[in-house]
Amino acid sequence: MTQTRPWWESAVVYQIYPRSFKDSSGNGVGDLQGIIEKLDYLNDGTPNSLGIDAIWLSPFYESPMKDFGYDISDYRNVDPLFGDLATFDKLVAEAHKRNIKIIVDYVPNHTSDEHKWFTESKSSKDNPKRDWYIWRDAQADGSPPNNWGSIFGGSAWEWDDITQQYYFHQFVPGQPDLNWRNPEVREAMYDVLRFWMDHGVDGFRMDVVYMVWKHPEMLDQPLIPGAVGRGPNDLYGLQQQIYSQNYDGIHDIMKELRSTLDEYGDKVMIGEIWLPLLERMRYYGDGQNDEFHMPFNFDLIDDGTFQNPTSWQAKRFRTLIDQHDAAVPEYGWPNYVLGNHDVPRLASRIGGVHRARTAAMMLLTLRGTPTIYMGEEIGMVNGIIPPEKVQDPQGLVLGHEFTRDVCRTPMPWSDDKYAGFSTTEPWLPVNADYQTANVATEQNDAHSMLSLYKALINLRKQNATLLFGSYQSLDSANNTYCYLRQTDSESMLIVLNFNDEPTSINLPYSGDIILSTTLQRTDAIDQTVELDSNEGLIIKITG
Repeated sequence: MTQTRPWWESAVVYQIYPRSFKDSSGNGVGDLQGIIEKLDYLNDGTPNSLGIDAIWLSPFYESPMKDFGYDISDYRNVDPLFGDLATFDKLVAEAHKRNIKIIVDYVPNHTSDEHKWFTESKSSKDNPKRDWYIWRDAQADGSPPNNWGSIFGGSAWEWDDITQQYYFHQFVPGQPDLNWRNPEVREAMYDVLRFWMDHGVDGFRMDVVYMVWKHPEMLDQPLIPGAVGRGPNDLYGLQQQIYSQNYDGIHDIMKELRSTLDEYGDKVMIGEIWLPLLERMRYYGDGQNDEFHMPFNFDLIDDGTFQNPTSWQAKRFRTLIDQHDAAVPEYGWPNYVLGNHDVPRLASRIGGVHRARTAAMMLLTLRGTPTIYMGEEIGMVNGIIPPEKVQDPQGLVLGHEFTRDVCRTPMPWSDDKYAGFSTTEPWLPVNADYQTANVATEQNDAHSMLSLYKALINLRKQNATLLFGSYQSLDSANNTYCYLRQTDSESMLIVLNFNDEPTSINLPYSGDIILSTTLQRTDAIDQTVELDSNEGLIIKITG
């Protein structure tokens, strides 16, 4: 098939959290060399591999790890924990040999408090880099400049004894926010993009990028009526974030980011933008394709709680997907994601691995680019993290129930000790079910979750209708979700059962089943479709 579209429109993206993917050094922490060693698993050019087209790497930069790499002390270097710049260059080269693109995390909102920029900024009020960060005087009573709360709990302001002012941090105190209203800051951060593109990266996932532009006067945030927050230390959850996020003027910055990538040609720009649908759509560009190629679509993740199996309802998913597909501008391209390093595991969130098989078929047959979080392809569930082993700052401040460690446990490669991830005790405990839910075991099971993912991805690659065909949902009974993917020459029907028991539905089509989530059906259907519990079918319509 001739590729005439941007590469990311037909790609399957796979997110790797480097700390937890594969440890090659024996220190219990995953690293870049470990990723290199597993590239053939991701794509060796045959259907026996997973068939991934691009990997998105969570941060591997030099960092004191107060937020596990999202607090960057040097944007242009690799933390020794993960390797070095030469190893990164080798990773890019080896990935490109396998036709795997490299997308890296870009963290524009804040640095580490150990970054040399901040060290200079806090050294004195007249330092040239003082205005590279957000500093304010205390109020008359010594309290913080405004009521803004940190996402990780407590105030978003930290007192500095040296210069007798507060600095602003939307996350932990070790992550001071950059002042993007300073043009020197913007140019320095655009140069970071250029540095990594010079090292061969194919695009960026931009972390909390909608937060970089704040109200210049930083007025108090209004409170949310009736809000109770996420625990005793929470201020952020009580407030409407109208002055700290998505503030007027931010789209000019997004256009500058995009123009920087466009200097290098075929690079993809993906945004982490937790905003309502219509606000998120604005990040494609205002009437033209000049901002993000793909603002991440979190609609299928976020039901308000991040962990609510009762939201596993066909009507809910149909509504969310119909709305998203219709809202994407003509010059844009949809995308879907079911999990990442910040939310509970898909299988745990929606009520079981049996449902996750149906979700996998949905993700990989919709119109748009799918992103898979590492481990989803083997049905990983939340890890069990005892309170004394919690490492995530969100869990440490807000409470054990809010830790993101549960979705960051080591990738289980085998049933060996430490799940084949490391030769020593890993930084987080391996999952309790690693002896059965691991790559090696599922590689040898023709009906495993891993086999299902391989079959879905391989079919998607070979089928122009699933890649680029139109999307149209259909009315269907009994808590099922059905939709058509169509081109001028072919029509594919996807039928998904959201029930934990078998069901039957009638549709105005007949056809041949080409793939089932059970991996055990290839029969024909004649308008009446019999579905096993939580079964999904891909049907080529013949009449």
